[in-house]
Amino acid sequence: MSEQYDLDGAVRESFGKGAARKLRAAGQTPAVVYGHGTDPLHVSVNTHALGLIVRHANALIDLAVDGKKHLVLVKDVQKDPVRQIIEHVDLVVVRRGEKVEVEVPVHVTGEPFAGTNALQELTGLTLSVPATSIPDALETSVEGFEEGTQVLAGQIELPKGAELIDDPEQLVVHIVVPRAAVAEEDEEGAAAEEAESTSEESDSE
Repeated sequence: MSEQYDLDGAVRESFGKGAARKLRAAGQTPAVVYGHGTDPLHVSVNTHALGLIVRHANALIDLAVDGKKHLVLVKDVQKDPVRQIIEHVDLVVVRRGEKVEVEVPVHVTGEPFAGTNALQELTGLTLSVPATSIPDALETSVEGFEEGTQVLAGQIELPKGAELIDDPEQLVVHIVVPRAAVAEEDEEGAAAEEAESTSEESDSE
């Protein structure tokens, strides 16, 4: 399950691009906390600490602001497209015991039948799960699977208390023979047919 992280925040009084640039220059990142009908809370948090946290999918944070704790979930991270620096982060308030909708990564394990590859069509599935029990990832094994085998969203095992939001018929993984191997087989087949045809012509002469 996802870990819970501690993070300190300070209320922001200044807004706009100029204020945001000053914050980032000082090692702070602008953030907004919202949810459960409360007014948005504009804060700044330590950039380095935040960067370590958002490496984890669906990170749950115990955010301390002016002595008050807020249990929040990382909802959106906005980054500079070139430098990949975090420019802003949205944090949504959650409550223990409630369910939230999150996208959870799917990891494919095992090796399919020799000569085939596992082609992953979906890298994550949307689940409804308890806010404090979000899985780090879902796993599905393709060990020994043969060409043509498919794994659908509804076939992937979910942790207790989790519900699948996505269409259960969505294709997640299917087993294929690499195109190069197929082309090679076709070439071998064509060569064999040509050799057989030549042999038949020689016999008829």
